[in-house]
Amino acid sequence: MALGLGAPAASAAQEPRIDLRVLVVDNGDSPIEAITGQLKSTGIPYTRVNLNDADRPTITETFLSDTVDGRPRAKFQGVVLPNEAPFGAGSAEQTALESYETTYGIPQVDAYTWAHPGVGLDYTSQGGWAGTLDGREASVTAAGRAGAFGYLDGAFTFEDNDPSVQESYGFVAKPRTGFTSYVDVPVPAGTGTGSLVGEYAHDGRRELVVTFAYNQYQQQFRLLARGIVEWLTQGVHLGQSRNYFAVHVDDVFAPDSRWDTERNCTPGDFDCAGGDGEGTTPIRMTAADARYAAQWQRDHGFTLDMVYNAGSGEEWKSEHGGVDTTTDQLLADKDQYRWINHTYTHPYLGCEQDTSTVPWSCAKNADGSTRYMSRADISAQLRDNHDWGVAKGLPLDRSELVTGEHSGLKTLPQQPADNPNLAGALADNGIRWIASDNSREPAQRAVGSALTVPRHPMNVYYNTGTEAEMADEYNWIYTSAADGGSGACENNPTSTCLADPLDPATGYDEYIVPQEARTALGHVIGNDPRPHYAHQSNLAEDRTLYPVMDKVLTDYAALFADNTPVENPAQAAIGTEFQRRAAWQSALDDGRVTAYRVGTTVTVTAPSGTRIPVTAPEGTTKQLLLGTTAFGTPYAGHRSAWTTPELFQTALTLNLPT
Repeated sequence: MALGLGAPAASAAQEPRIDLRVLVVDNGDSPIEAITGQLKSTGIPYTRVNLNDADRPTITETFLSDTVDGRPRAKFQGVVLPNEAPFGAGSAEQTALESYETTYGIPQVDAYTWAHPGVGLDYTSQGGWAGTLDGREASVTAAGRAGAFGYLDGAFTFEDNDPSVQESYGFVAKPRTGFTSYVDVPVPAGTGTGSLVGEYAHDGRRELVVTFAYNQYQQQFRLLARGIVEWLTQGVHLGQSRNYFAVHVDDVFAPDSRWDTERNCTPGDFDCAGGDGEGTTPIRMTAADARYAAQWQRDHGFTLDMVYNAGSGEEWKSEHGGVDTTTDQLLADKDQYRWINHTYTHPYLGCEQDTSTVPWSCAKNADGSTRYMSRADISAQLRDNHDWGVAKGLPLDRSELVTGEHSGLKTLPQQPADNPNLAGALADNGIRWIASDNSREPAQRAVGSALTVPRHPMNVYYNTGTEAEMADEYNWIYTSAADGGSGACENNPTSTCLADPLDPATGYDEYIVPQEARTALGHVIGNDPRPHYAHQSNLAEDRTLYPVMDKVLTDYAALFADNTPVENPAQAAIGTEFQRRAAWQSALDDGRVTAYRVGTTVTVTAPSGTRIPVTAPEGTTKQLLLGTTAFGTPYAGHRSAWTTPELFQTALTLNLPT
């Protein structure tokens, strides 16, 4: 990728300073919001000019550039506009912006525009087409793969989640002179292909022209977002992004209760009237299931996190003649997994639950205060489970913990605060990373000296062992009362009801798996490191978790090139990533980061001790006190890392390849 560093024909003494910051001109439309979201999640600093704000700054030469220590400075390395001329062609602001881009070689992204000669394309009436792109296959061109979009394998399909709703509208058009297409689609009802994303080089300027509408959640944008940012920044920017997929399997060694398809509840739960769970068959992995799990990992090159309850396993063993072939097999393969403490017997670690009413409430002491599990009892659950794992030789990280049902942490509405005894128990046991439920708490926060690690719940239910049970419970939750469901979907503004109940024989494979895999894949390609979680019951009987994981991994492999592997981090690494992101965002918000390039040298200063995320081209080196070393690790055709200045250095210095 050409870096385009510096003003045309500038001498070395005149080489301008170009700040590593992006200018976003925002009109409130979803394409601009999508790109802004990508900048923020990557960790790229940006300045937003809101066109709908009467008090916004005016785009002038002095707004865009100045001089620092006698050197010309471009304040922005790239410009994102809602279209090619949001200020009006020929206007003072548009002219100032175009002059700035020409002078300093600054790229411009047109977030969404129509096909016309002003952006290097024929009108759609000249062999092109305009209309709904839902379900249509697009391809990254050879030029796209050789450039900013080289992390993609080639073809991808526009989402079509609801045939009754238009999800993506676009203009498919033929390129004119100076236009290089990066993403093509066959011209519907026509011949050849037309562009949806491409570069228009003209008048000393470069524009990335996007001619389809999108939002930040659609898969087609998520796939192209990295390339848009790399093109905009010419592959040199603060921040980094990876594609993450980790799966926690809770309740390992323990049995899980089973959904009752007649009562439409789970016997043994306090809210399941008439069913105490006695005589029901719980769901628990067998030795064959354990062998299958180990083989699946080897076949897919993927490691599961086994979140275990040793005491529950010991209870099971004692109740079954002292024999437990499942645990024996899992321990035989213990080095093939990662293991996380899930407490010894999976008790609720928050307030004492009063289940005399539905929903339950927190029991009270005589003085009206909430009755909580004690620090000693919590600590014993953590300690005993960890000690069992150490005795069995499990490869454990003592700092990681998942409590049963994420208990101990606040649970609204019944328990609006953490168990006050939890933080002390975590400290007693060296816990630094405690899992939380992303659907309740999506942000990381402190619990004493520990930090939470939000996890995505998977819609593969803990209380179902078969596909038919899964479809039955799904129907109960997501069908209307008139269709035999609970009707909960009718009264929840965040939910929608199924048009028709799922067929118990086919509904899981044909509806639930594709939907859940699509959701998980959206997290994976959205620079979201949060782990997903399911339960050991989903590795038993019909082994319902595997079809979802298989589809996520298969679909990912079909979309991404080999240079962009999915990353599978441990819980502590995920927690550290969130911690670093928060510190970095805080430094940006406080204006305590300075970053710029002059020619092929990048200089970054940040608060002492702050890890700095940087992405740069292959061949970039990091300056040491004496000599240099290769910078970062390769990913998606670039190199990136969280890094700091070397000892005795006050700034990070990178040398870009010439």
